[in-house]
Amino acid sequence: MTEQTAGSRARAGEHAQMKQILWFAVGVLVVAAIFVFAIPRFADWGAVWDAMETLTFIEFWSLLGVTVFNLYTYWLANQAALPGLRLGQSAVVTQTGTAVANTVPAGGAVAIGMTYAILSSWGFTGGETALFVGVTGLWNNFMKLALPAIALAFLVITGHTDPALVSAAAVGLAVLIVAIVLLVLVFRSSSVARSVGELLGRAISWIKGLFRRPAVTDLGDRAVRFRRETIVLVERRWLRLTWTTALSQVALFLVLLLSLRHMGVSEQEVSTAEVFAVYTFARLLSAIPITPGGVGVIDLGYIGGLSAIDRPESAQIVAAVLIFRVLTFGIQIPLGGITYFIWRAKTSWRRDTPPPGSISSLLEAA
Repeated sequence: MTEQTAGSRARAGEHAQMKQILWFAVGVLVVAAIFVFAIPRFADWGAVWDAMETLTFIEFWSLLGVTVFNLYTYWLANQAALPGLRLGQSAVVTQTGTAVANTVPAGGAVAIGMTYAILSSWGFTGGETALFVGVTGLWNNFMKLALPAIALAFLVITGHTDPALVSAAAVGLAVLIVAIVLLVLVFRSSSVARSVGELLGRAISWIKGLFRRPAVTDLGDRAVRFRRETIVLVERRWLRLTWTTALSQVALFLVLLLSLRHMGVSEQEVSTAEVFAVYTFARLLSAIPITPGGVGVIDLGYIGGLSAIDRPESAQIVAAVLIFRVLTFGIQIPLGGITYFIWRAKTSWRRDTPPPGSISSLLEAA
């Protein structure tokens, strides 16, 4: 490597690091603005705290029980996407990766790196991990896009045809249709998959070129390999992947619904169908990585959407959303710290070869 090339890569690395720091700073400012200026427009923080204090002992433990069930459904969904992964291992890799994604700058990318490190220590290959990350991301994103269509049906059936909620649901349905068409084209043949991969590779290379980073040259081959591996996995596990992913979304919604009901927001004020419609819209917002874990942005989306329905008591809405976010976002961070130390300490799980029943064995049998 020449001295000039080494200097160029060092400058590119410094530029990327500065970009991450700047993006993190912008995210912090956005979160501060939301909690200091935006949310108090809906309700005074004192009134929100008063609403939270009405939570009874039984209500608290019922929320905690639903939260634990919600976490459990994520472990099941990840088990479905990675044959050979045990439930305890799924809990460790899921919670550790989620904690990283929710806290550090560029958390999603760092979480993927952490996932690679954990799974490789248990014998899973890099290809198996890439397939695991790809399939879980694919199923989760398709579920997020399908939820607005389901919400639209619920709104029509129950007679709650709020124009804003119907419009949001219709947008989600349109995006879902486009995504399905693209996916069918990719999996229709290896040549189409290669073409899509090469096209995506050129786009990524152009972006990387702006930062003087090397171009991507093998995305076409990787797309063909991903297509083959995904077909083998999905043929055997599509039903399990679908119902576990759907269950995780339902469990998350139940935490939100129960939080609202325990804060005194009745069915007459905001119906279950309307809560579900707002929930699906907020899930679409979570795909936009403005802040780690969508903190602040998603909170505001829930509060704004729920408060716009027949003007329920805003303090109760804000209190319910904050309780929901603590139970589904905040709790992930300390829990992820615990599971990280479990991974480091549980040496009996470590191995050098893929475990029995892994994707590698499925591919060999295909």
